Amino acid sequence: MLAAMPDSALSPLSAGGPALRDSGDACPGTLRLHRADDGALARVRVPGGVLSADRADALLAAAGRFGDSELHLTSRGNVQLRGLDAECGGGLAELLTAAGLLPSAAHERARNIVASPLAGLDGSPPVSGWLSGLDGLVCGSAAAASLSGRFLFALDDGRGDVDALGADVTLIAAGDSCLLRIGASDEVFRVPGGEGPRAALLAAEAFLRAARDSGAWRVKDLPDGVRADLVRTVGAGAGPAVHRPRPRTATPPAPGAHASTSAISVDVPLGRLTSSQWRLLTETARRYGNELRLTPWRGIVVPGPFAHDEAVEALRALDAAGLITAPDSPWTGVGACIGRPGCAKSLSDVRAEAGAAVGPVGRLPVYWSGCERRCGHPHGEWIDVVATPDGHRISHVRGERRDPRTTVPTVRNGDPARLAAAVAEARAL
Repeated sequence: MLAAMPDSALSPLSAGGPALRDSGDACPGTLRLHRADDGALARVRVPGGVLSADRADALLAAAGRFGDSELHLTSRGNVQLRGLDAECGGGLAELLTAAGLLPSAAHERARNIVASPLAGLDGSPPVSGWLSGLDGLVCGSAAAASLSGRFLFALDDGRGDVDALGADVTLIAAGDSCLLRIGASDEVFRVPGGEGPRAALLAAEAFLRAARDSGAWRVKDLPDGVRADLVRTVGAGAGPAVHRPRPRTATPPAPGAHASTSAISVDVPLGRLTSSQWRLLTETARRYGNELRLTPWRGIVVPGPFAHDEAVEALRALDAAGLITAPDSPWTGVGACIGRPGCAKSLSDVRAEAGAAVGPVGRLPVYWSGCERRCGHPHGEWIDVVATPDGHRISHVRGERRDPRTTVPTVRNGDPARLAAAVAEARAL
């Protein structure tokens, strides 16, 4: 059985660790809006990315009533609404609460849970029980309300896709049991499958106790010694340890039909959906499984089942609407932050630049950032394009490290053809 971990179980923070946070967590939510150059921004947490058709309709209504009518997918399978009136918070919260999208005002930014999008659809085990159980436990924990908006849970069906995303607490399906990972530790702990959600919550609460003197927002922010103590303490309250390194790179669902049309999947160019695209996806979901699954790779899985002809026709309509329905799309693997004019910190309109540079599908994904913050960047291995005061710096990133041996020299402003060629060359590495 899992045991709660006492406050005294973790050692004090060691000297010489990461710098203390000198400001509060400004991560946006639906009750705390972020002011951007294109208006206020709300981030709606969608645990596991799972939306019923009715809740998808509510998000579209919110975008149209309060914002710019578009919906933006995030790298955690959440939805951002942009162009909002800064005074719309009360009305927005009322609409989302009525739709069941805001079950706890105190926990609305803590409900960061990603899940394997194809879980239960292609022969892999479902994680829906874990998802509902963990979300309920988080919302019922007074301590969990203190988790930062950056803290992340992941529920992996065993394929390693969301395990690779660098979550703070990860559950991995393993037969009748599950494996519990803390941060990037290579050591995981086996717990009974039915106790997985509780084990994940206890681990998050233990992190809060470990972080209270540092203000760390995530497990990786803890000093090395404190982080190691956290892993040992969680393990003492869980089950046997298993050596299982975290996967280096995630593999998102490929656009198209899956497992004999048990589901279809589409990617969204730069994660930006018009109201007509969102409405088409919602109507498709309502005709079949009545569910959408937003992925951490800015895509959407529509569970079926579909007859073969139905899948073909649905994908044809979604393709005509401008969504990515096949792996050979030039947009496959291309991502970008919001850039100019939406963000005052951005040095460039990176979305326009990314669109101008699309070409043959590269071996590696590419992510364009308007500044060094790299908001929303992927995990694993990718080509990193960052706008600088002098142009663009292009680098090959592997895991959490940037390899200086493969850095492409900065591309100066005013030469879009050279920029596109340099990005294509880097993606082919």
